[in-house]
Amino acid sequence: MMTEQEELTFEALPPSQGRGFAHTWWGRAWQKALEDTVLDGTLLRRGRKHARAGAVGAVAVRPGRLTARVLGADRTPYRTDVLVQQLDDADWERLLDTIADRAGHIAALLDRDMPPELDEDAAAAGVSLLPGIGDLQPECGCGEWDHCEHTAALSYLVARLLDADPFVLLLMRGRGEARLLADLQERSAARAEQEAGPAVPAVAAGVRADEAYAASPPPLPPAVGPVAEAGTPPVLTGGAEPAAGLDVAALEFLVADTAVRARRLLADALAPDHAGAPLPRELTESQDAVRMAATAKSPDPGGGTDADAGGAAARIAVRLARGSGRDRAGMERAVRAWRHGGAAGLAVLEDDWTPDPAALARAADQLAAAWDPDTRPELRATGTRWTAVGRGAQLRYGPDGRWWPYRKEGTTWTPAGPPAPDPAAALATVLEDA
Repeated sequence: MMTEQEELTFEALPPSQGRGFAHTWWGRAWQKALEDTVLDGTLLRRGRKHARAGAVGAVAVRPGRLTARVLGADRTPYRTDVLVQQLDDADWERLLDTIADRAGHIAALLDRDMPPELDEDAAAAGVSLLPGIGDLQPECGCGEWDHCEHTAALSYLVARLLDADPFVLLLMRGRGEARLLADLQERSAARAEQEAGPAVPAVAAGVRADEAYAASPPPLPPAVGPVAEAGTPPVLTGGAEPAAGLDVAALEFLVADTAVRARRLLADALAPDHAGAPLPRELTESQDAVRMAATAKSPDPGGGTDADAGGAAARIAVRLARGSGRDRAGMERAVRAWRHGGAAGLAVLEDDWTPDPAALARAADQLAAAWDPDTRPELRATGTRWTAVGRGAQLRYGPDGRWWPYRKEGTTWTPAGPPAPDPAAALATVLEDA
């Protein structure tokens, strides 16, 4: 029976930029195997073009099957499946033996890494991990009985899925990551037991844990409640001379930031909808540097003067900017963007994105409906940015469908306020302050 871990769903990927389609060893190996086994080169080129253009929607991966909705050349969506030949039990036994014979393979897999050498060692044991001729069978709602541009696009997209998670290959071949690792651990334990010899019998059987708890259940600790505000961090200077090279003010800054984040995490955990809330995305080092600069409190260096505190704060700001690859002005703009919209606001400031035609059409519709014809400002479009001609104001359309106001300061566009779902409201934020 298939477990939850034996089905994965990947969100639709954005269009592929640059020359290379896949970037990791497994992604490129899948792409080469696909090109070597599908004989119709013209069909492959059309499928690769579709996959690059972002025509493949969310992909469900199960043992022996890939499923997605793929847009055709006329933008018609088709239910598309590619059946993948699964390894039989004998193949899996040989593959598990091959992995168990090499400590390096076991260590890598337990660390969620699939070494490229695994493919060569599996082939030596008579097991082919990558697809061969006849291993991929198409099923598409477009009506084609053989591979079509939609199944080719879905097959190509697997290369990018393997870039993100090479265990997808083993799941397609029949076993998910959780089952594979459990099988390996069981096999490794059995081998270790054989090498250790017969076990020494236990002196006493003891008592089952459930029986012990049922007889005398221990009292539960008191429930944790919300915290009104973050605790005051300790002063680390204390009059003593700090160790050479240690920036005590920066360390106090990190302690204070940790306290603020801990309070926020506790509040989130106690929220009524916490169990169903999605996990927040982990910030990059660059994003986290901006978050700290925007939200963390400056340190109070042990009762020093205001000048000392100001100097410490300035040093920390410089270190955060330099560590994130920004100059001082760039960090100030990034902090302003973060305060207006967090990570989403920072992305609108620093990242370029290419919306699909449907998103661009929605943006154009919103702009057309935002003003009466006689009050509509003159807007010049560049990508996802609309500049109000002669007004020093700009609207940026974000991936979340909201409009972000920007103001021109000197020669630089800077964030001017929080986003709004209505472009007219967002632009008014800038024009009212002008």
